[in-house]
Amino acid sequence: MVDVGAKEATRRTAVAEGRLVTEPATVALLQEGGGPKGDALAVARVAGIQGAKRTADLIPLCHPLPLDRVEVEVEADPALPGVRVRATASATARTGVEMEALSAVSAALLTAYDMLKSLDRGMHIEGIRLLRKEGGRSGTWIREDQD
Repeated sequence: MVDVGAKEATRRTAVAEGRLVTEPATVALLQEGGGPKGDALAVARVAGIQGAKRTADLIPLCHPLPLDRVEVEVEADPALPGVRVRATASATARTGVEMEALSAVSAALLTAYDMLKSLDRGMHIEGIRLLRKEGGRSGTWIREDQD
């Protein structure tokens, strides 16, 4: 792991997003709160929070961070069609929380996929990316090509 011991602990925040592209019929079922395994959107949200909290267990050499906040938004989007996930992670730490935000999005999307795979075998996950980070020596970075 990289030595971050000499760095100052500062407030750090990261925002990430991703999409699960599905058939329109799958989105309609999601909007009704249905699915073969239950409410896929609610379960995906909880999985995203857990994913952020377990990032250091999943990503080798990633520092475990004391997260102050994890917010995961999971919504059915008929225009996609599919599911959009956005995660925000914050911590007062010596290193950034980008991996926690990205892990939250990944876990939420994988969970939604798992809960819907019997209905829609052609689904695919796309567009997992960091949108914004704040804090630390490098300050604020914002992705220019946000949808």
